[in-house]
Amino acid sequence: MNDSMQTRRNFLRTITLGIAALRVPAFASSRASTPDKPNFIVIFTDDQGYQDVGCFGSALIQTPRLDRMAGEGVKFTSFYAQTVCGPSRAALMTGCYPLRVAKRNNQVDIHPYLHTKEITVAEVLKDAGYATACFGKWDLAGHRQAGFDYNLLPTRQGFDYFFGTPTSNDSVVNLLRNETLIEKSADMDTLTRRYTDESLKFIRSNRDKPFFAYIPHTMAHTKLGASAQFRGKSKRGLYGDVIEEIDWNVGRILDTVRELGLDNKTYVIFMSDNGPWAIKKDHGGSAAPLRGAKTSTWEGGLRVPCIMRAPGRIPPGIVCDEIATTMDILPTLAKLAGGNVPNDRVIDGHDISALMHGENGAASPTEAFFYYQHTHLQAVRSGKWKLHLPRPANPPWTPNWARHINKADVIDIEEPVLFDLESDIGERHDLAAKHPEVVARLLELAEWARSDIGDYNRVGRNARFFDSQPRRPDAAKWMDRSPLE
Repeated sequence: MNDSMQTRRNFLRTITLGIAALRVPAFASSRASTPDKPNFIVIFTDDQGYQDVGCFGSALIQTPRLDRMAGEGVKFTSFYAQTVCGPSRAALMTGCYPLRVAKRNNQVDIHPYLHTKEITVAEVLKDAGYATACFGKWDLAGHRQAGFDYNLLPTRQGFDYFFGTPTSNDSVVNLLRNETLIEKSADMDTLTRRYTDESLKFIRSNRDKPFFAYIPHTMAHTKLGASAQFRGKSKRGLYGDVIEEIDWNVGRILDTVRELGLDNKTYVIFMSDNGPWAIKKDHGGSAAPLRGAKTSTWEGGLRVPCIMRAPGRIPPGIVCDEIATTMDILPTLAKLAGGNVPNDRVIDGHDISALMHGENGAASPTEAFFYYQHTHLQAVRSGKWKLHLPRPANPPWTPNWARHINKADVIDIEEPVLFDLESDIGERHDLAAKHPEVVARLLELAEWARSDIGDYNRVGRNARFFDSQPRRPDAAKWMDRSPLE
C-alpha cells in the first residue's frame, strides 16, 4: 500500500471512529430564529429516471419549469440516491447509508422502519427554529397503506405537520392529515396537485419565519395518475404526462416563493429517490445514457436528476459533475440554517454548500460513494472511477430484484470490474487490467465500508442498534459464504 492510500484510509478511520467515540448530547437547543435563516423546499419524486427531465436529455418530456430552474441555479450530474424507495428516504432523512441506520426492533426489511432514536433533517431544522412539514409519501413507518407504525410517522420524526400517505401507491393511496386517516383510496390523478396545494398553504402561513417543506411525491411510482389537464398531452404517454404535471407544480411553488418576496432566501431542491422502474416499460422512465435501472447498482439505479436553486445565493447556469448524494442534504441544510449536525453518531453525508454555491475550486468532500443493494455492498466510486465487486447475478441474500432489471444487466461478476465514468458513463468498458493500482485502492475503500457500515455477511462496527433484539441475524446466516459460492 503506498503512502497516499494509507493516509486516505487512516483519515477515514480516524474521522469515523472519532465521531463514534463522542458521547455528548446530540445537539444543543437553538430555538431562536433570525431573519437571516434561509428557507428550504425539498421536492423528492419517485422512480423518476436520470433522463426524465428536459435539461437532462429528455426529447419527449417537456419540463420548462425544471429546465428554467436549472438555468437559474445548479444542475448536479453525478448525484446519487439509493436503489429503492424506503432506503432512499432513510438516507435523505438521516444523512446516512441505510444499512448504518437503526431500525425498529433491528428489523432488516427492504423498506426500513426508521427508529425513533434516529435524528432526521426535520429534527435538526426544528431545533434550529424552523417550521417543518411533509407533504406526500413517507415510507419509513412500514411499507403498507394500513397496519403501519403510527409511532414512526413524520409527526414523530421532527415534522410539525404531515399531509400525505404512509407508503407507495402500488394498489391504493390512503391519506393522512397528521396522524388521522382522512381519506381511503384517494384519486391518484389528484395527488400531485393536492400535495402541492397543501405545501403552498404551509409556505404562505410561514412566510415570516424560517421553514422546511419536504414534498416527497407519490408519482411517478406506479400506479400512475395524472389530472385531466395533463393526461394525454405528453409525447411520452402517461408517464410523460405525470412528469409534466410534476414540472408544472414545481413552477407553482417557484412562482409562490417569488410572489411572497422569498426568492432570495429560499433554497429549492429537486431530485428523485432512485432510478426508473424498467419493467414497467411505457409506465416507467428512462435512465439513458446510464446502464441499469431501479433496484440495480449500475449507475441507472442510483444516479438521479438533481437541481438546486436559490437566487442571490446559487449563481445561475452551473453544471456540477462532482459526487454528491441525498445523504449530504442533512449536513448541508444544517450548515446553512446555523443548526447542528448530530455529533453522537456517524453521519455519512457532507456539507456540499461550496458545490451548491459554485465556489471556485470546490471539490466533492465525498472520498468514496458505496453502492448497496439492500444489505449487499456491490460497488464503490471514488472520483471518476467505479469498481463493481465480485457477485452472483441474483444473490440469494438480497430480494429477488433481478426480475426488475434488464436481462443484459443481470450478470455474474467473477472478478472486480472497473469503469471510468468520465469517458464511459454507460459502464461498458472494463479497465481493471489496465489500472491495477486503482482497483487496489477501491478494494481498500470497499473493505473499509464493509467493516464500518456492514455487508450482507457482516455487521458494521458503526452500524446503529437501539433495541435489544439480536443484531442482524440475516448477516449471521451468510457469515461463511463468499460472494460467488
